[in-house]
Amino acid sequence: MPDIKHFKMIKRLFESIGKYFLFLGMVFRKPEKCRIFWRQFINEADKLILSSIILVGVISLFIGGVLVIQTASNLENPIIDKMYIGYMVRESLILEFCSTMVALILAGKMGSNISSEIGSMRITEQIDAMDMMGVNSAGFLVLPKVTAATILSPLLMLLSLALGLVGGYIVVETTQIIPTASYITGIKAFYKGFYIFYSCFKMSLFCFMISSIAAFNGYYSKGGSLGVGRSSTQAIVTTSILILLADLIVTQLMLY
Repeated sequence: MPDIKHFKMIKRLFESIGKYFLFLGMVFRKPEKCRIFWRQFINEADKLILSSIILVGVISLFIGGVLVIQTASNLENPIIDKMYIGYMVRESLILEFCSTMVALILAGKMGSNISSEIGSMRITEQIDAMDMMGVNSAGFLVLPKVTAATILSPLLMLLSLALGLVGGYIVVETTQIIPTASYITGIKAFYKGFYIFYSCFKMSLFCFMISSIAAFNGYYSKGGSLGVGRSSTQAIVTTSILILLADLIVTQLMLY
């Protein structure tokens, strides 16, 4: 009996994967009217990206300050130049926090927003009405969300990096935990522009996963309002796991 259960779980997994890629095929068909697509693109950019600026900014400010304090407390050896505190804070922000951690935060905010919106349209039969009129409902509803999230999300990563460094600077300036000049020197030291590209690429990939998987779960939700809640929860859990898995794979491929 356990073997049969495992077989059914694997079968459902592959069915979901296949259904997801078929769904992407519907999403990425050519838009029927480009003017409507760009109008929706701007609306989704405001709803998904601009509305996340305050959340990302506040978290980044505090994380930058915390990283300075934690790094300084672990580098009390007088032989080690205090400049390395600023360097390590910058590298921590670029390589991991501003892409992966911010994406995990957005998985909750952005994912639940997309999944609940499309799921509500499914259970109120608005999507069925579009299909009856011959409209590609998946492309009409989902393509602007996915493209806006994928293309513009690196801006959130850059904003998070800038505000994280500012948060660290504020802590250094107010507490004098290390000399301010050393912190600024560390930020500038050993800079690698490829790391910025690496982090922006990860952010785009993660937000593509968030938007497309959340839309997929919402598009096929059923069971009334409770079903919409379940699809939102499932989207957040799935994307969070896949973000961590993709982070491991992309890091291995791009940095080694």
